[in-house]
Amino acid sequence: MSKILAAITAVGGYVPEDILTNADLEKMVDTTDEWITTRTGIKERRILRTPGKATSDMGVEVLLEILRKSGIDKDEIDLLICATVTADMVFPDTANTILDKVGAKNAFGYDINAACSGFLFALTTGAKFIESGMYKKVVVIGADMMSSIVNYKDRTTCIIFGDGAGGVLLEPCSDGTGVIDSILKSDGSGREFLHMKAGGSLKPATIETVTNNEHFVFQDGKPVFKAAVTGMVNTIKTLLERNHLTKDDIDWLVPHQANMRIINSVADQLDFPIEKVMINIHKYGNTTAGTLPLCLWEYEPQLKKGDKIILTAFGGGFTWGSTYIIWNYG
Repeated sequence: MSKILAAITAVGGYVPEDILTNADLEKMVDTTDEWITTRTGIKERRILRTPGKATSDMGVEVLLEILRKSGIDKDEIDLLICATVTADMVFPDTANTILDKVGAKNAFGYDINAACSGFLFALTTGAKFIESGMYKKVVVIGADMMSSIVNYKDRTTCIIFGDGAGGVLLEPCSDGTGVIDSILKSDGSGREFLHMKAGGSLKPATIETVTNNEHFVFQDGKPVFKAAVTGMVNTIKTLLERNHLTKDDIDWLVPHQANMRIINSVADQLDFPIEKVMINIHKYGNTTAGTLPLCLWEYEPQLKKGDKIILTAFGGGFTWGSTYIIWNYG
């Protein structure tokens, strides 16, 4: 009997309608379109401006698209895992809010916070629930409303981040397609270079923390850049080696959309052709846990059954890793 794997059987994505261009940012901070483009590759990003809307609402749109594409009923969902650093509230978790708004009464859900690696960590976790035989239909969503924690007076961060969400449906499959292998890593000492200073139990919100702008993303770019490239390249190389693959066997590389320079550096160090690298950072910026599934969502029409795909990410904390999948349909 063939091994049961967790196959991706549907993909959904959502980005808000409102666009924040580089020209818009020129009016807000000391920057230019050329400065942003040459350093990040980003031309525009989407911002969720609708009053009363939050991360869960983007997740709802993703889940509804997955239900439409797959043809399954909401009550067939067993589990929803939401990767996010911008939960609607500190608690309850955003996954349960998404399920409630959709009316999926038979599923349970929870959030994973691994920063920009969140979708990768959640995908691997969801796959194990399928492989174990415990569940048949698991939805994994990566969603972040980064505009809620970005200081639009800080040009080092406000030019990078956008809002968006994407997700996949995982189902058991025995034809050899699905999530094959993952390498996930973390190094908590990296929190020094990429974090949000206040709002947690270490430094609860006060008038002073708000006044001092401590509820926004802080990033020290150089050490993050170096660690991101090294971490993603090393895990990809290890993943290829232990699955007896070469770069020529891989049909698509799906890197976290953090910075075009990082994406190019990873491709260069792997000697991987850029035309086989999924890229949409120019349109959406860094949507944190949303970048990997949004790439799959956009490139879905180009994917064929049996395509060998490597997803790779790096996030604050630090967290990083790579996952090897074989595509199930197309």
